[in-house]
Amino acid sequence: MSSLNINGQAMAVDAPDDTPLLWVLRDHLGMTGTKFGCGMALCGACTVHLDGQPVRACQTPLSAATGKRVTTIEGVGASAAGRAVQKAWTELGVPQCGYCQAGQIMSACALLKQHPKPSDAQIEQAMSGNLCRCGTYTRIRVAIKQAAGMKGAAA
Repeated sequence: MSSLNINGQAMAVDAPDDTPLLWVLRDHLGMTGTKFGCGMALCGACTVHLDGQPVRACQTPLSAATGKRVTTIEGVGASAAGRAVQKAWTELGVPQCGYCQAGQIMSACALLKQHPKPSDAQIEQAMSGNLCRCGTYTRIRVAIKQAAGMKGAAA
């Protein structure tokens, strides 16, 4: 039995230590906001925060999350940055199909925590591991700037 802190709540999970965190969240805890994309940590759809840092849940074993704070898309709105990003995403209509957007939002929130007023280069670097088949990259960049309160955020 593993003890986890997910979105500020203590949770117990009965799963092998090498179970990917993605499957613990989705299958054991019913938290389906974190998506399965590639299973190889290449697309970013499964991004969650582990002690505030973005990680790919598909390749993060349960054992690596034990004793750490896990934040998922279901809990990211508890922070001011998370609320600002979610608001910008909604106001600007960022998602098209929406499948990758939970991971995009998680990466954007981690970026804004590290760089409250990110440059284009910082946005590019932070978001480069998140793929969007619909090509909403321009709207994502504008939404990040809007969430950061930067002037000229409109496309």
